[in-house]
Amino acid sequence: MTGPPGAAAPGPSAAPPATGPAHRAVPPRRALLAGAAGNFVEWYEFGVYGCFATVIAERFFTPAAAGPDPAAPLLAAYASFAVAFFFRPAGALLFGRLADRAGRRPALVLVIALMTLATTLIGLLPDRATAGAAAPWLLVLLRAVQGLCAGGEFGGAVALMTEHAPPGRRGRYGAWQSFTVALGLLAGAAAAALTASLLSPAALSGWGWRIPFLLALPLGLTALGLRTALPGPRTRTPSPEPASAPEPAAAPGIGTVRAVVLGVGRIMGWSAAGYTFLVVLPSYLQSTLGASFREALIATTLANLGFAASILPAGRLSDRVGRRPVMLAGALAVALCALPFLHLLRDPDAAAPAKAAALLAAGATVGLLAGPGPAMLAEMFPSSVRCTGLGLAYALANAVFSGCAGLIVTALTAATGDPDVPAYYAGGLCALSALALAGLRGDDHRGPLR
Repeated sequence: MTGPPGAAAPGPSAAPPATGPAHRAVPPRRALLAGAAGNFVEWYEFGVYGCFATVIAERFFTPAAAGPDPAAPLLAAYASFAVAFFFRPAGALLFGRLADRAGRRPALVLVIALMTLATTLIGLLPDRATAGAAAPWLLVLLRAVQGLCAGGEFGGAVALMTEHAPPGRRGRYGAWQSFTVALGLLAGAAAAALTASLLSPAALSGWGWRIPFLLALPLGLTALGLRTALPGPRTRTPSPEPASAPEPAAAPGIGTVRAVVLGVGRIMGWSAAGYTFLVVLPSYLQSTLGASFREALIATTLANLGFAASILPAGRLSDRVGRRPVMLAGALAVALCALPFLHLLRDPDAAAPAKAAALLAAGATVGLLAGPGPAMLAEMFPSSVRCTGLGLAYALANAVFSGCAGLIVTALTAATGDPDVPAYYAGGLCALSALALAGLRGDDHRGPLR
């Protein structure tokens, strides 16, 4: 049992896990760098996949295979995108329990190694013209491996960063997880844009799309080196007293399950708005508004710049005023402004600077949720189940509300012909999240981690 979700209990803010193997102290900045590096690689790949969704649809999911509907290949590409998210909860349980029982380092090393391998293999994967019907299935298999790894990545990385944060700085340290997400998405968009600008459309579609995926190999090896250098669990001195034997990490109980469900409610708006504005946007602009590939990439880059710029300030602000007011402001801003935002993008008479400012502002509102979000989740769980609990809450929210965002938005837009579907989706879920966030305790950010 974990006790009431969000409650704080005595203990040092940066204390290592109280159960499981003993851990050597890790310098805060070293823990921050090792935790954030893997997130960057993970979200770089997801950003690349989002930018190249239309190309992947053409190479792996042809109209002949997917049906007569011209939107079917893109829907199939987004379905493979969603597959990775539905494997995240399994990864959060698998690697979360490993991190809670054996220490943070073994789990974090394993997930980044597997993630790097899977991403590199996507860049080498034969397409449908070469491998036939096996090509989309191989792509789905690699996406499933990535989903397992991503599910274990968040819980271990956030636990590592927040547990070793200096007192009063959990918000800003946890915000680095989200900040490296933004950097990864920006790097993915930049790699896609650079590749598109250097190659002809035929070369880009034929082989050039593979280059950004292959760049994940050196990036992943760098992150792997940072994580393997972390100190591992300290070897305990044998004791003749049987009673002093360490207790195994507690299994998740009803209190943990309740906290996971509440955590999903608090971050589902973050998940939906983040993927709608930051990942799905390129394909939406191309398929719905008739934008070119380069125009869509520029728009996505601006939204991600606004996202990145607001994350760290939001995390720092939450250390001063609390997680609740900052995250509520972000959720309500998306709920109220999502529809006017899309109307402005579609307005042919709107000035380009106004559209650019709207894209920056849309990303910034998501940053208000993403900055304090990791620390808020870490404060909901005790150390013995922290990786499992917060990782599972994040994985479930992302599986349902992020992984399906492209699929839902594309399908509903095609079925209804209503270009406002993305605004209804992101705004509606943020409104529901605001209700869950209103129940946050105002002083959780001041108490120590349990």
